[in-house]
Order: sequence, then structure tokens, then C-alpha cells
Amino acid sequence: MSVGIESPATISSPAAGAPVSGALTTGAPGPARFDPRAWWPVAASVMAIAWGGNEFTPLLVLYRSLAGFSPVVVDGLLAAYVLGIVPALLIGGPLSDVLGRRRLLLPAAPISFAGSLLLAVGSESALAIGIGRVLCGIALGLVMAIGSAWVKELSDGAGAPPAAGARRAALSLTAGFLLGAGAAAVLAQWAPWPAHTAYLLHMAITVITGVWLIQVPETRPASVHERLSARDLLSRLRVPSAAHRRFLRVVLPVAPWVFGAAGTAYAILPSLLSTHAGRYPIAFAGLMTVVTLGCGVGIQALGRRIDTHRSARASVIAMAIIAVGVVMAALAAAVLSLALGIAAAAVLGCGYGLALVAGLSEVQRIAGAEDLAGLTAVFYSIAYLGFFVPIVLAALSSWVSYPLLFTAGAVIALGTLIEVLCAWRAHLPGTHA
Repeated sequence: MSVGIESPATISSPAAGAPVSGALTTGAPGPARFDPRAWWPVAASVMAIAWGGNEFTPLLVLYRSLAGFSPVVVDGLLAAYVLGIVPALLIGGPLSDVLGRRRLLLPAAPISFAGSLLLAVGSESALAIGIGRVLCGIALGLVMAIGSAWVKELSDGAGAPPAAGARRAALSLTAGFLLGAGAAAVLAQWAPWPAHTAYLLHMAITVITGVWLIQVPETRPASVHERLSARDLLSRLRVPSAAHRRFLRVVLPVAPWVFGAAGTAYAILPSLLSTHAGRYPIAFAGLMTVVTLGCGVGIQALGRRIDTHRSARASVIAMAIIAVGVVMAALAAAVLSLALGIAAAAVLGCGYGLALVAGLSEVQRIAGAEDLAGLTAVFYSIAYLGFFVPIVLAALSSWVSYPLLFTAGAVIALGTLIEVLCAWRAHLPGTHA
């Protein structure tokens, strides 16, 4: 029998001092119910499956030369895994609030394994790659919604500081993206079987972390819900807190910029600059990805100092950084400078990392105990719409140059910044603002 938290606690929000029901504690940590390391296997699984989701990214240049795919097709294959991510997030996340984290998350590793297997054997087939990407997306959607909530609950149950869960989940996700991209770029550039080796390595990692995950204690036992009917389960897919005005005014506008910024940095810019990278275009694409995500990880370590429950400070700073990064991307695209491109990737990476932490922190303050995974799923689903930015810009580039497209993006980013700034202290959870 697994050990879990029997019921959500009623906690006090420091913003208003009024009791609210939720999975996130904003006061002192409660009594320890789990081992302090209980979250490690979940974080490792999040990292491994994020690895599989992003190992494809630095290989975009390889697929263009290997199979002759057009930029629109390659960017479409990059975005294809969003078709798996969104349903897995919106269905798996809320259902795990009812059925438990374990039974919904354990299938993620086998699904990710199957996705990498298809990518390894179908390197010249757009259909095989597309299906493999969708499978990797399904697995990634499950770990982002359920894994993030599980890490949060295990951290809280071990007496960790209130913000630790969001920070650990975000760091695990970004570390997986970084390691997957870096390893894939190195193996594709210098190892034998460039279109296969990275996927074989990932398959081995998913097996190891998937087995490790089996021992993790459940935090949302399903025993009290076992007699729910199918209609009851479907009704649980609703996420009431998604209508919270704080979510609509602060989280929703920023969310698409999370992966919009990342995709700009490690999908669009490397493609534009790869012809200036000499004999190592794949390694350069990998470097851009590592720089982006490395800066994302770095700023996430500072996220707890920047983020606050009293205002939208972290979201505002994130959007300011992203706006500057998009302007730098426009300049890099105009002059085709490798150095300026790397600098733009670093700035966009910082914006991505801080926007991710800010969004998750806002979500965990807004969500009630019954829909933490559900609201996390909604946030990530909106965030992943940003991965359609590369394919949209690739299609528009036949009529409008990339520097002009990036300039338009910078204007939109500034508009988002102003909107979030106007909601600085509006509708804080636990208040009537």
C-alpha cells in the first residue's frame, strides 16, 4: 500500500491572512510526511522525458540535409509533439487529481521510449518522425502536468520551503531539455550513426528512470474515488481555477512567450545562422540550444528571489527580458552574426526560464487542492502554443523578412509587458483585489 497525504490542508495566505484551500503552502512548511529525497525519482523521470522531447531540436539542420525536408516541414515536425502534449496535459493532469499521480505517470516512460524508437528507425520518413514526435509529446505532457504536481506535493510533504516544489519541477524540466539537446548535438555531429545514436541513449535513460519511479509514494490516493462513474470522471476534467482573474490577466498573456522565446532562440536563429557556422552547423545548433536552456536554468535558481506572492514582479521582469531578446534576435537576423545570435539566445533563455518559474508559481498559488495538476496542465498547454511560432514565421518569411517579423514580435512582447504590469497586484489569491 502506498503512503500518501490523506486530505489537503487548509492553509493561510500571507497576502491576505485569510484561509484558503490549496496544495501550495505559503506559510511555514508542515510536518514531514515523506522522505526528503522522495521527489528525486519523479524529477529524474521529468528530466528524462524532457530530454526525449528536446533531443530533436538541434537535429533540425541534420534533417534538412539528410531527407531534404523544407524549413516549413522541419519546423512542423518540431511543433508536432504539441499535438501529443496538449491532450496529455488537459486529460492526464486533471484525472491524476482524481485517480492518483502514479497510475497516470507510470506509462510516460514506455510512451517516450516508443517515440524515440520511431525517431531512430524512421529518420528519413516524415510520417514516422511525426508519429514519434507525437508520442514524445504525450509522455512530456504527462510529466509536465502530473510530474510537476507530484514533485510539489512530495516536497511539501517532506517539509521543504513553500516555493521549492515549483523551482524543482521547473529545473528538472529545463535540465532535461538542456541535456537532451546538448547530447543529441554532440552525438549527431561527431558520433557514428548521427540520426540514431542520440535516440538509443535516450531509450536507455527512460528505462532506468522509469523503473526508479515505481518506488515513489502516492500523494493523491485514488481509493476514495474508485466508485466514481465515467460521467463523474469527465466532469473532473473541468478546471474551475482557470477562470481565476489572476490567471487570465497575468498567467495567460505570458504563457505563450515561455516556449515562444525558447523556440525563437534554438529553432529559428540556428536555422538562419547555420550557413555561417562552417563545418559544424549541427554543433552550432546544439550550442544555441544549450546556451538558451543553460541561461534558463541559471535564472531559475534566482527565481525564488525574484518571484513574490505580493505582485507580478517575476512575470513583468520575464517579459522585459523577452522583449529585449526579441530585439536582439531581429538584429542578429539582419546582420547574420553568430556572436549576436548567441547573445540573443542567452537573453531569450533567461526570459524563458523566469517566465516558466513565474507561471508555475502563480499557478500553484491560484490552484485549489483539487485542481493543481489540472491548472498546471492548462498553463503548459498555453505555453506550448509558442512552439508554433517557428512554423508560422517560416511560412510568413516568403513575404516578410525575419528581421521585420522579429520587430513585430518585439512590439507584441512590449504590449504583453504593459498588460501584466497593469495587473501588478490585481486579483491576488486570497484577496478581493
